[in-house]
Amino acid sequence: MTSERRTMAVACLLVFMTQMATTIYLPSLPAVQDELGITRGTTALSVSLFVVTAAAPVVLWGRAADRYGRRHAVLSALILFVTSSMLLAVASTGAQLLTLRALQGAGAGGAAIIARIIVRDLGAGDALAKRLSVLSIAFVTALGGGQFVGGLVGRYASWHWGFVILAALGVIGIGGVLTLRLEAGDGRVEGSALGIYLDIARTRAFLLPSIAGGLGFGTIVLLQEVAPFVFQEYFGLGVETYGALGLLFGLAYFGGALTVNRLALSVGSRRLMRIGAVIMTVSSALMVTLWLVPDVRLGVALAVFIGLYCLTTFGQAALFPSSMAVAVGAVRGRGAYAVALCGFVAQGIAGLAATFAVLLHENLMWSSVAVAFGVAAFLLVRRTRPACPAVAV
Repeated sequence: MTSERRTMAVACLLVFMTQMATTIYLPSLPAVQDELGITRGTTALSVSLFVVTAAAPVVLWGRAADRYGRRHAVLSALILFVTSSMLLAVASTGAQLLTLRALQGAGAGGAAIIARIIVRDLGAGDALAKRLSVLSIAFVTALGGGQFVGGLVGRYASWHWGFVILAALGVIGIGGVLTLRLEAGDGRVEGSALGIYLDIARTRAFLLPSIAGGLGFGTIVLLQEVAPFVFQEYFGLGVETYGALGLLFGLAYFGGALTVNRLALSVGSRRLMRIGAVIMTVSSALMVTLWLVPDVRLGVALAVFIGLYCLTTFGQAALFPSSMAVAVGAVRGRGAYAVALCGFVAQGIAGLAATFAVLLHENLMWSSVAVAFGVAAFLLVRRTRPACPAVAV
């Protein structure tokens, strides 16, 4: 295996692991609520806390990757992830669950963003969108496969075993990182991290697509958080059936990621970004319509909702890697900082979406938020113009 392929394989494993930390857990949310004796809001908070703490230190992970080297930074993140996952496997109270999920999120956020920094080190432009789409395929594998495995765990074992699986993946990730030749750190980095990030954030061609990608990611996180309750409580599906639906959602994400992979060099990241935003806007608007139409048979509503969920997922898969490639391509130099800030924006918006989801129990309410996110993303990508030349920071 060539050095580039090995790097991509390890980066995919890290992205797979961090996304699976959410999806393997989703089918068991109602069971976690019952076993620990906590409210639905507290249970949902264990998802949103993970997303928020994955976002909060991302800019610090980017600084660490640049100053101390990719290897030291990602190993630190993985050790935190593995340790918290092992402790989650024996958690027995709501307080323990929330605290450890917050720590797990911090480790996962670091591993995921440094994986993208490592991929950015291989090159930028539309080729970066093509490589990021490969990471999206890893993301989708965890999106579908993680939910499917989580359904089996919830059906045949305790939800604690999902965290055992995550800890094992983290250990494998550590072994993979140790096999790579990664960029060393530069302890003499000039300028403060805050100053560098502010310079990047002031670049319009970077900021607009970053926010648009974050809104797309936030929509998917919102759907992931409410879906277990919608499918299991509103539509009456069992935990194993809901887990199996993850394979279908994963296939939809795979289709979007594959579209970017095949068309990034010929169609261009900018156009693919706009197509993804349009698809997400239309599908989320149709979700609102679904809940407004009276007397729809439950089976029909279920089929339509599944279809719209898949369509939204496809749009996100086209939007996110394309928007990140466009954003990072607008900045020349300081690649680690640009990727980290883009990831921070995306994770931050996703964290806000997850926090909103704790309060949004009605189908019409959360789907209306999804529409607002889709419309905002569409307007932002329409206003995105190429940076010429790319801004040096």
